[in-house]
Order: sequence, then structure tokens, then C-alpha cells
Amino acid sequence: MADELGLRERKKLRTGEHISETAIALFLRDGFDRVAVADVAAAAEVSKKTVFNYFPTKEDLVFHPLRDHEDEPARVVRSREPGEPAVAALRRNFLAGLAAGDPNTGLADYAEFLAFQRMVMGTPSLKLRLTELWTRSEDSLAAALAETLAESGDPAWAIVPRVLAGQVLAVQRALTVCNVERMLA
Repeated sequence: MADELGLRERKKLRTGEHISETAIALFLRDGFDRVAVADVAAAAEVSKKTVFNYFPTKEDLVFHPLRDHEDEPARVVRSREPGEPAVAALRRNFLAGLAAGDPNTGLADYAEFLAFQRMVMGTPSLKLRLTELWTRSEDSLAAALAETLAESGDPAWAIVPRVLAGQVLAVQRALTVCNVERMLA
């Protein structure tokens, strides 16, 4: 994707990533509630207005690295091999993530992941934002599953995409929370 973007768009992406990385480092070091957006701006060598141009809220600074993963389950369903069941594709993707130590599985155990999770789970506004992210992920997965079931043409299955999306992502959320609690105990 970055190869298809022009110079200006690539520069904007790099600036956003730099601001977010700087913010996360400050939040991890000093605590989310103790760092002001003005502190982030100063450390990133941009104006406070620039920070807000890229990130409407302070919480958005934290979850910027996860933005591409919000729709990952839906992308997995939509890009699966012909004939591969949606649940099998989700399972395959999850197991590949586990094997690669992908923090998006929620089962990583390295220090940076745990520090990030400690910050999120210990900050009410971040915990709420994470719940919102999970809800959007579930909605997009339900939509992708609905497209799959619409192919069958059976209206009796209308509830299945929402229930299945909820079940699949509830398991991942539970694994994440239990893993983080266990690792931080």
C-alpha cells in the first residue's frame, strides 16, 4: 500500500506513526494520565494542533498501531481460499499468529506487549477504547460472515453471523485478558 502512495501521503503516514510511537513511549514511561498532549507534541517536535490533526483524542494515540488489525478477522474471511470454511480460515490465521508470536493474538509474553497491556488495562479510558475497538472488529467480522452466508441464500441463517463473530472474538478477548492477568500477576 505504501508503494502506491505519493510522497505527501507517505510523509503523513510517517508523521502519524512518529507521533504515536513517541506518545506510547511517554505513556509507558510516565503513565497515560500523567502525560499531556502538549508533552507528546513537544517530544515529537510538532505542534499540539498537529497532534490533534492526526489524532482526535489522546486515546487514539495509543491505539494507532492497532488500526490495521481491527478488520483483520473480516479480511481473513473475505480472502480465504475458495471452499475453505470461514471458521477454518479464522483458526488458521490465529494459529499462524500464535506461531509467529503476534501480539494481536493476545498471547504474547514479551515485555513491551505486557507493558502496553498493563497500561491499557490499568487506564479506564483506554480499557473503554479497547472495548470499542473489539466491538468494531466484531461488527466487521459479522458483516463478512453475513456475506458468506448470503451466498447460501437461506434467510434462516441471518442470526448466525452475529453469533459466530461474537463467539470467535469472545474467545480471543478472554484469552487476551486471562493471559495478561496471568503474566502480570
